[in-house]
Amino acid sequence: MPREFSRTRRVAELVQRELAKLLANQVNDPRIGFVTVTGVELSKDLKHAKVYVTRLNQEDDSASKEQLIAALTHASGFLRRELSHDLNLRVSPNFRFVYDTSVENGNQLSKLIENAVHPDIDATPKG
Repeated sequence: MPREFSRTRRVAELVQRELAKLLANQVNDPRIGFVTVTGVELSKDLKHAKVYVTRLNQEDDSASKEQLIAALTHASGFLRRELSHDLNLRVSPNFRFVYDTSVENGNQLSKLIENAVHPDIDATPKG
C-alpha cells in the first residue's frame, strides 16, 4: 500500500515550519521584516528547495520585493546551517527564494467579487 504522503513532501513541510521559526526568531535583517513562508518545494534528492515567501499586510512594490529576496538569499547560508543543526538530515538543501503573489492575487479577487456583489459599497477600507 503506497504512503499517503511522500518523503519529499513530508520533509518539505518540516523545512517550511523550521524556516518560518528561524526567520521569525533568529534573523535580524531589517530588510526581511515580517516574512511568511507560504510553501517549500524540494527536489527528489533533497538538495534543492524553492521557498515561497510573502509579506502580509504590506503594500510591496517590485523594489522592496527584490530587496526581500536579496536579503533572504544573503541569509541563506545561515539558514542552511541552522536548519542542518535543527533537522536530522544527511543533506541540507540549497535555498532559492521566490516571492509568492498568490495572497495579493487572492485579495484582489476578493475585492473584485465584493464590488460585483455590492457595487454601491466601496471595497477600500476607510480610516
